[in-house]
Amino acid sequence: MVEISEGVVELRDDRKKTQWTETILPFELAVYPVTQELYASLMRTGENAASSSEGRIPVVNVSWFDAIRFCNAMSQQAGLPESYCIHEDGQTVRWKREADGYRLPTEAEWQYACKAGTAGYRYGELDNIGWYAQNSNGKPQPVGQKEPNAWGLYDMLGNVWEWCWDLYDEEVYGSYRIFRGGSWAEEARGCGATCRRRSHPTFGIEDLGFRLARSR
Repeated sequence: MVEISEGVVELRDDRKKTQWTETILPFELAVYPVTQELYASLMRTGENAASSSEGRIPVVNVSWFDAIRFCNAMSQQAGLPESYCIHEDGQTVRWKREADGYRLPTEAEWQYACKAGTAGYRYGELDNIGWYAQNSNGKPQPVGQKEPNAWGLYDMLGNVWEWCWDLYDEEVYGSYRIFRGGSWAEEARGCGATCRRRSHPTFGIEDLGFRLARSR
């Protein structure tokens, strides 16, 4: 995990043509997205566990709910308080903000960490920092092979999209959650620090994973 200092980040919604600013409190963010190896070590059922021999490739085909459950499992293993209270219906999740267990980053935290003090759409040349449609050979790649950003975070752009905590637009999209960062299947324009996507929290696909965060 990398310690991220407090700061301010400006976000935008191109669909609504709106901008807003959020204050970031100190937090920690994982150096890499969660890998198949790490995921399979705690969640030993389903397709992802079967493919764990691929080790350092990011885990994919995980829903937002899968990511939430994994965060709690990681907290349990580390002896930390769980960050999420999951209702018995399996569909309602409350973030216990006072807990310091593992969790998903907010989209503001994700963008702030991705930019790492830079001002542009990307923190470097895309071919040097990320896997995308033009250089990925049509599949996700092991983490940590491209250049990190200035704060030591790898694969923030490209390789796999990453689930965030936030609802997208509850009035219009209901329970849809946000994911960020672009992927191995994405064209260059989709791999940028401010690019926002969303889907239902049960959705999983071959280029969508997640990264762990912790409050400080």
